[in-house]
Amino acid sequence: MSEIDVPESHPRYQSLLTRHRIEAGVEKGITSKQGLIAEGRGEAFDYLLGERTTDSADAAERAAAALLLLADRPVLSVNGNVAALVPGEIVELAAAVDADVEVNLFNRTDERMAAIAGHLREHGAAEAGVEIKGLTADARIPGLEHERSKVDADGIGAADVVLVPLEDGDRAEALAAMGKSEIVIDLNPLSRSAQVAAIPIVDNIIRAVPNVTEHAEALREASREELEGIVADFDREAALSAAEDAIRSGDLE
Repeated sequence: MSEIDVPESHPRYQSLLTRHRIEAGVEKGITSKQGLIAEGRGEAFDYLLGERTTDSADAAERAAAALLLLADRPVLSVNGNVAALVPGEIVELAAAVDADVEVNLFNRTDERMAAIAGHLREHGAAEAGVEIKGLTADARIPGLEHERSKVDADGIGAADVVLVPLEDGDRAEALAAMGKSEIVIDLNPLSRSAQVAAIPIVDNIIRAVPNVTEHAEALREASREELEGIVADFDREAALSAAEDAIRSGDLE
């Protein structure tokens, strides 16, 4: 099934679309088979959210846009699922907030790293002037012994703000321990990743990334004082609580 074979009027359109993109990612060699399991787990939470962006998630996405615009060295971290689901959208966000994109994988091979970098370039990275990092791997995240500890010294290693969507909890904790401000996109508000994030976005990545970009474009001319106010006013605990309440009270249709 290709994307054009799924009618947008189908009640499960977005779900079918994400499944297709993950399957295509596995076939292309950019997504691991474990990524299929992770996608299914997230889809269950999204189902309970009504497959919609809640008000609290939208507020988090606006705060994330403000934080990225305030950053001196913002970096967007990309794994296989992110590359499969929102490659063009990540490039658009990076261009909107003047961020680099860095590939980081749990199941890291030179072939997958190169495939993902190439996939992002195919989706407009070069044309947008977005640099793809992660292949140099000349620095390490302290406290991690796995391949995910490998980062570029002038990428995530030097970043002050990092967007880490669909991230493992231990890596999110390690990045937070380095003093980096983290924006996490995770459909599970109880995950370690969401719990350690400065700005947790409990939303499907296919909605979240475009929403952050839209907010960033709307805030492009905002003063630094206004951007700082948006970030300061964001209540991460309230956002996580609202997301959990929405999931627990979700209607199964």
